[in-house]
Amino acid sequence: MGDQKDALRKIITTLAMKNEEIQNFIYALKQMLQNVEVNSTKVQEDLEGEFQSLFSLLDELKEGMLMKIKQDRASRTYELQNQLAACTKALESSEELLETANQTLEGAENHDFNQAAKQIKDSVTMAPAFRLSLKAKVSDNMSHLMVDFTQERRMLQSLKFLPVPSAPEIDMAESLVADNCVALVWRMPDEDSKIDHYVLEYRKTNFEGPPRVKEDQPWMVIEGIKQTEYTLTAFMFRLDASTCHQNLKVEELSVEWDAMGGKVQDIKAREKDGKGRTASPVNSPARCVQSPKRMPSARGGRDRFTAESYTVLGDMLIDGGDHYWEVRYDRDSKAFGVGVAYRTLGKFDQLGKTSSSWCVHLNNWLQVSFTAKHNNKAKVLDVPVPDCIGVYCNFHEGFLSFYNAQTKQLLHTFKAKFTQPVLPAFMVWCGSFHVYSGLQVPSAVKCLQKRNSTASSSNASLT
Repeated sequence: MGDQKDALRKIITTLAMKNEEIQNFIYALKQMLQNVEVNSTKVQEDLEGEFQSLFSLLDELKEGMLMKIKQDRASRTYELQNQLAACTKALESSEELLETANQTLEGAENHDFNQAAKQIKDSVTMAPAFRLSLKAKVSDNMSHLMVDFTQERRMLQSLKFLPVPSAPEIDMAESLVADNCVALVWRMPDEDSKIDHYVLEYRKTNFEGPPRVKEDQPWMVIEGIKQTEYTLTAFMFRLDASTCHQNLKVEELSVEWDAMGGKVQDIKAREKDGKGRTASPVNSPARCVQSPKRMPSARGGRDRFTAESYTVLGDMLIDGGDHYWEVRYDRDSKAFGVGVAYRTLGKFDQLGKTSSSWCVHLNNWLQVSFTAKHNNKAKVLDVPVPDCIGVYCNFHEGFLSFYNAQTKQLLHTFKAKFTQPVLPAFMVWCGSFHVYSGLQVPSAVKCLQKRNSTASSSNASLT
C-alpha cells in the first residue's frame, strides 16, 4: 500500500511538473502570437513610412526638375522674342527704305535725283538690317534637360527586405560587473558594415524573495547604441538594519513589523551572504567592487530610530543622477511611508514631519488617508492607492516623484533643492513591505518626467 502511494505521488509530481511546463509553453506561445501581431503591424507601418518618404523625395525632385525646365524655357523664350522683335523692326525699316529707293530710281530725270540717291545710300549704310546678327542667340535644343531613370528603376526593382545580421556575442573576458553597474562588451561573429546601431534588452532576474510572475519582469530596451559596448548603471541598495527601529525586523530588502521588539540581523552575516548578489548570472570572471557611496554598517555612529519613528533607511547615498526603485507593501499595514531623507534625520523624527525628509504616507488606522508629506505639512492625494509604489529621484534637478509601479500613473511630485545627499527612506507600523532596488528608470517614467517637468511645481510645493 505504501509503495503504491509513493509511486502515485511520483506520478502526480511528474504530471504537475509537466503541466507547469505546458502552461509555461502555452504562455510563451500566446506571447509570441501577440508579438507577431504587434511586430507585423510595426514593420508594415515602417514599410509604408519608408515608401512615403521615398514618394515625397521623388515628388520634391520632380518639382525641382520641372522648375528648372520652366526657368530654362522662359529664358530662351525671352531671348528669342527679343531677337524676333528686333528683326521684325529692322525688316519693316528695310522695306520702307527699299520702297523709297525704287521711287527715287523711277524719277531719275528729276533734278533732285543726285541728292535723293545720296540720302538713300546714307540710310542704307545706317539701316538696322545691316547691324543685325542673323544667328539665334539661344538654341531650341532641350536635350540637356532630359532624364533617363533606367538605372534607378533597376535599383528600385532590386530592393528587398533588410538581411538579418548575426546575433552579437558577449565578450565575457572584457565585461565587468561592479556593484552598481554592468559593463557589457560584445562583438559580431562576422563583420557587417551595414549595421547602424545596436539594441540592448535586459531585465532583472537575480532578485531576492519568491519568484515573480513573468508580467512583473518587463524587458527594458535601450536603443541607438553605436559602439560595441554599453554600461548599465542601476541604483542598488540594501536596508540598514543596524540603525532601523527596534520594532522592525529587516531581512535584506524585506521589512516586517515585530511588536515584541524584533531581532536585529547579524550585519556581518548579511554582508557575507550579499557578496554574490551582483555576480554575473552567466558565471563571468567579473569582479565585484564596493561602491564608495555605500554607507558602512555603523554609518558613523548614527543613532537607531526609536519612539514612534518606525523608520529604516537605505545604505546607498544619492548625490547625483536619476534613480528608481519600487516597494510593495502589505495592504493590511496600519501605516506605511516611502520617500527620501537626509542622513541627519533625527532618531525621533517621523518621515515627512521635518524639513529633512519627503514621503508619501498611507494611514489605514481609524481613518484611511493617502498624503504627500514634507516639513510637517501634508497634501491629500486624490488618487487610488497602488499595491506597489515606484519612486523616482533626480538629485540635480530636485525631482522626487511617486508612481503607480504597475500603470506608471503619477501620484505626486516634490520639487526640492537638495542641499546634501539623500537616502531611500521607509516606515511601517503593524505591517510589512519589500523593496526592489537595482532597477533602471522605466522609459514611461522618463517620458512622464520630461513632459511634466515644467508643470511639476503646481503639485510639488507643500511650503
